[in-house]
Amino acid sequence: MMHPLRAHIEAISKVTDEEFEYILSHFTPVKLKKHHLLVREGELVKSEYFVLKGCLRSYITDEKTGKEFTYQFAAENWWISERESFLKHTPARTAIECLEDCELLALTFEDNMKLGRELWKFEHYKSVKSAHGYVALQKRLQLMIMGSARERFENFVQQYPQLYSRIPKAMIATYLGVTRETISRLYRK
Repeated sequence: MMHPLRAHIEAISKVTDEEFEYILSHFTPVKLKKHHLLVREGELVKSEYFVLKGCLRSYITDEKTGKEFTYQFAAENWWISERESFLKHTPARTAIECLEDCELLALTFEDNMKLGRELWKFEHYKSVKSAHGYVALQKRLQLMIMGSARERFENFVQQYPQLYSRIPKAMIATYLGVTRETISRLYRK
């Protein structure tokens, strides 16, 4: 069976066995328990993470109200990090928590840059994944601005059916910008 990271890379750039082993040698396995904070607000983020197993969420907390706003979920074969902190070496503005026991592969900023310089196939893969992520974020922002609560909910369920059953509805509500009660009402319909 093909390694999940290799399958993910090869959906965009085919790599040889030697190239994949070289890529993989730059990653560090990380195992975390449910509820563990992978990233805390204010910390420097030195790695980005490829999810092998489990589910995580990235969120911000309003300092005045204590209310949480979910920015991103990540499950198997997704990448997650606090991008601004990772890229600019500034304190994290979001937190990332494990919603389940997780197995991740960590890639440091330095190793990411090194792989990009040394292996054009990896650089191409990361470039395409970043572009796809930007498009997804743009669509989400458009839906948040112009879509109704029902449209946001239906889009989430259609786009991420595997996540809907794994993530607490209250967290999905914070991702969609609605209340938990709204999620319950929409789910019943």
